[in-house]
Amino acid sequence: MRLYQMADAVRYELMNTEDLRDTFLLEELFQPGEIEFAYVDLDRTVIGSAVPTKGALKLETEPELRADYFLERRELGVLNVGGPGSVTIDGKTFDLDKLDCLYVGRGSKDVSFTSNDAANPANFYLLSYPAHAEYPTAMVKFADLKGLELGSVETCNKRTIYKAIYKEGIKSCQLVMGFTLLASGSNWNTMPAHTHMRRSEVYFYFDVDPAHRVFHLMGPPEATSHLVVADKEVVVSPGWSIHAGVGTKNYGFCWGMGGENQAYDDMDGIAIAELR
Repeated sequence: MRLYQMADAVRYELMNTEDLRDTFLLEELFQPGEIEFAYVDLDRTVIGSAVPTKGALKLETEPELRADYFLERRELGVLNVGGPGSVTIDGKTFDLDKLDCLYVGRGSKDVSFTSNDAANPANFYLLSYPAHAEYPTAMVKFADLKGLELGSVETCNKRTIYKAIYKEGIKSCQLVMGFTLLASGSNWNTMPAHTHMRRSEVYFYFDVDPAHRVFHLMGPPEATSHLVVADKEVVVSPGWSIHAGVGTKNYGFCWGMGGENQAYDDMDGIAIAELR
């Protein structure tokens, strides 16, 4: 398990490109036949992936968690961005096609991941936060999600937001999770930008064309920087930082949050003219 220790807004001002990438960007997370994890000290976030190929991959605890099993004190969100696969939890199997989302509640002991076809494996994105209460494991299919359309062609940010794990959807302790798909010809996400000190946020970019990139904006509104992000890479966003991006082609991204509350609209808006 990789360990990431977040910088505050003071140290941020002294960082060069390499420092920013080493601190806020997770690269090479998805490895065939492996489960990979990173532990972020910010809100005790665990970010991971599972790419089963030849057989099932079992979710094991990690020494850093000091737990008898991974979900002893945690909850887990799972989003499949690859081929068809399944997640088996304490003997019950959930079949996930692309963009299906699964919530795994605290106390689940035996969790494993499989793909239907090794040549087109499932790519499970994993996001976990500590949980002080147990909520039932539940899945939502992409076809059953009601999308919220935002933006416009004129502002290059026509996009559809799909909320999966939140107060009016799958219930959780503190995890909030969903994803956004940009329309063809649109490039901007989450613009105008915002911050929210009550919750940290994690952006997982997917369906980024291999020849293209997303320029992820971060930092205080008056002193922004950017990270150049490729497909299946993750950006960790502290509460003091904006989180927005523009791609050289349309793409998708999964947003996940944990912290003080689960109110999706708890944000402090930043006018575009205020950005520097």
